[in-house]
Amino acid sequence: MKERASAPSVLAMLLLLFFTGCLSTPYDHERSRVHRDIGTAYIESGQYNAALKELLQAEKHTPNEAQIHYFLGIAYYGKGMNDKAVEEFRKAVDLKPDYSEAHNYLGTIYLNDGQWDAAIDSFNRALDNIIYDTPALALYNMGWAYHKKRDFATALKKYAEAVRREPNSVLVPMIEKNMGLVNMDQGRLDEAIQHFKDALKIAPDFAEAQYWLGECYLKQQRTDEARTAFQAVVKSGPESRFGVMAQTKLIELKRVK
Repeated sequence: MKERASAPSVLAMLLLLFFTGCLSTPYDHERSRVHRDIGTAYIESGQYNAALKELLQAEKHTPNEAQIHYFLGIAYYGKGMNDKAVEEFRKAVDLKPDYSEAHNYLGTIYLNDGQWDAAIDSFNRALDNIIYDTPALALYNMGWAYHKKRDFATALKKYAEAVRREPNSVLVPMIEKNMGLVNMDQGRLDEAIQHFKDALKIAPDFAEAQYWLGECYLKQQRTDEARTAFQAVVKSGPESRFGVMAQTKLIELKRVK
């Protein structure tokens, strides 16, 4: 004769069934992966609305997957829905506290919103993860935040650290350009010129670095060198923002002459 299951064992089985029902199944993970992959492909092509539709479907299957919330944050940010983006990135880091990419994205939103201290905190959290693949990105962004706070010394330290940690990063020309801007804002024109030149050694068609180089030459009354720099900017992209600004400078130089 079989013994009747005891009350504790019945309770244990009921709890097991309850929690098993709440967990995602292999089917859920597969469907989520499919929607996630399609959504990220839409993000890469700039189709953020289509990306959201796919990623929201992915979230239904695996609501506690940090990566889904990270990509949702990118899609919302792409649509200009910053509050929703922040909400999703926060969900991502709540689920995965060492999610450096999500912390960096959060910091970027704060940076663009003028919340310098909040941005710096997020970038520091990104860097807390010692296996973060692209620390130069967080350091570059942090440098810009300190620059905006007019803490020039710290900005330069962060930029220098970014180059030291990732000397072959594609960000190096941008970092050199920003170091030039920091020195330019302090009136240290010779140092600024050297940084702009260093940026152009790596990226010869870097219009922004070329433009600011011209501005430095103007401040030093080196008119011919300024003109050459502005002409190079126009040649690389006459309809770009810096191309238009350079054309204005060239017109002003003609009047002076």
